[in-house]
Amino acid sequence: MKIDLKKEEHNIAKVEVEIPAKDGLDAYNRAVKSYAQHVNIPGFRRGKAPRNIVERQVGKERIVAEALETLLPKAFSQVISENKLQILMQPRVDNYDFEVGKDVKVSATIELKPEVILKAYKGMTLDVEEYQIPDDAFDKSLENLLSQSATLELVVDRNTKAEDVIVFDFVGYSNGEKIEHGDAKNYTMDLANSNFIPGFAEQLVDKPLNKEFDVNVTFPENYHEAKLAGQPATFKCTIHEIKHKVMPELTDEFAQKVGPFKNVDELKADIQDYLNKQKENADRKNSEKAIMDKLHEEVVVDIHDAMIKREADSLLEEYKQKLKSQGFTWEQAIEAQGLDSIMKTINDDALFRIKNSLIIDKISGEENILVDQASLTAKLDSLSAMYQMDRETFAKYMFQNPNMMNNISQQILNEKVISFLVENNTINFVKPKAKKSEKTEKKSEKKTTKTKKSTEE
Repeated sequence: MKIDLKKEEHNIAKVEVEIPAKDGLDAYNRAVKSYAQHVNIPGFRRGKAPRNIVERQVGKERIVAEALETLLPKAFSQVISENKLQILMQPRVDNYDFEVGKDVKVSATIELKPEVILKAYKGMTLDVEEYQIPDDAFDKSLENLLSQSATLELVVDRNTKAEDVIVFDFVGYSNGEKIEHGDAKNYTMDLANSNFIPGFAEQLVDKPLNKEFDVNVTFPENYHEAKLAGQPATFKCTIHEIKHKVMPELTDEFAQKVGPFKNVDELKADIQDYLNKQKENADRKNSEKAIMDKLHEEVVVDIHDAMIKREADSLLEEYKQKLKSQGFTWEQAIEAQGLDSIMKTINDDALFRIKNSLIIDKISGEENILVDQASLTAKLDSLSAMYQMDRETFAKYMFQNPNMMNNISQQILNEKVISFLVENNTINFVKPKAKKSEKTEKKSEKKTTKTKKSTEE
């Protein structure tokens, strides 16, 4: 077999293949025989019709197509092996010349895996902002734990307070029209932990029982329903019940009730241990991100547009499925965010994912990092426990879904490579940069404006 391969820009290779006439004839005759066995040809028993009759009944093009299906996998495999190609997709046939008795000529395009050049991926020293446990984190954690065990007592002799839980009716209006699904009766709200429109819960404070009043708010600019995004609204509200939270006392008895603790000291130690682990996890994630960001900045790789499009198409389908699961349509998303904005985000994410995957594959190849059976078993055990499924049933289900198993293997490989990177680079934890206060930012903004005005004058 003759092979003429030419590599072009953007990781594309063009190949011309000549398959010997005898191989082409053998494949053609096998295809004729196959059609004769499976196609009902009047006047002939199955498999007994001569070639010219089969050709007339089936058509030469269909027979040629079947012959090529048996010839090309072996031919392309030889092209890939002899030229030591790393391919992304199976070769795409551009055109062919198949005439029985003559050499079969095929032209094809092969998309190659991009070459990845990394200046360095180990032995680096990076500064990473250290996660700071908020000063009030311990007190808030303890308060939340007490709050979860709080009881509610009805209040009838005062207005609402910010810490109360209320039961109320509301009806919303915007631009003179009643808001669809913007009303409810006997709705329960914890005023201190509300996820309503910003500013809504605050206006329910210091309000009396059984008297109608208005709450005026503005929907966020990024509100999921485009018709309401950025629009003012008025909600007519009536409070029917006010409930005051009664917090339990922090005692050894309380500690024993909420967990395997003998006393308050053990409970407090457990909270502090949780906060410390939270910090440890945050520092680890920040370190991983810093390393990968550095590699993304410095990697040299030529990614073909077709590769980005395939990944973007996959992400777009994921996004549409997510919308559907949340009760939204693709049309609603376009109306709310704009098609250009959505597609830019998807294309950016696609490029990021491709780069990330190529970097991981490059390092795993250089360092011989593999997915072994022990790692796969451990991951399946972890996932089956998370989904609360029998381990054998879960593993059987996964092995019956090759795409899922590939995803799990890639996830394991990612984790192994990232662990390798963290272990083989030096992370200097530094104090977070002080954030400018709102007043400082406004002063800076005014100063800049004045300077600009002075320059213009």
